[in-house]
Amino acid sequence: MGILETAKPVAIICTRDRARAAKFYRDTLGLRMKLEDDYAVVFDVAGIDLRVSTVPDFTPHEHTALGFSVLDVTAAVKALREKGVTCNIYKGFDQDELGIFSLPNSPLRVAWFNDPDGNVLSVTNA
Repeated sequence: MGILETAKPVAIICTRDRARAAKFYRDTLGLRMKLEDDYAVVFDVAGIDLRVSTVPDFTPHEHTALGFSVLDVTAAVKALREKGVTCNIYKGFDQDELGIFSLPNSPLRVAWFNDPDGNVLSVTNA
């Protein structure tokens, strides 16, 4: 058995402004806040902890930092839009009017969006 084979993962996202990030993850994405301490806000995502940690000089990466697997990508994107979230459009990707990318010859669908710090998040049916 591997050292971490049975360990429960913890997802970590960085933020420069913890209060602003907490509002986004709680009020916009609808995640349940578990706790807050001097360093982070922790949310429950289907039984996995998402720790939104304060890093004052944080610079986001251009790649997806966190993805959410959903049953219906279109419904998730429409719900996000109702909360004011717009999907990212990437040059060279054949995305529909909602910003959803469908892989050719595959049922995989994905849409990307940013949190207030510029972290790239996604919803996908993968």
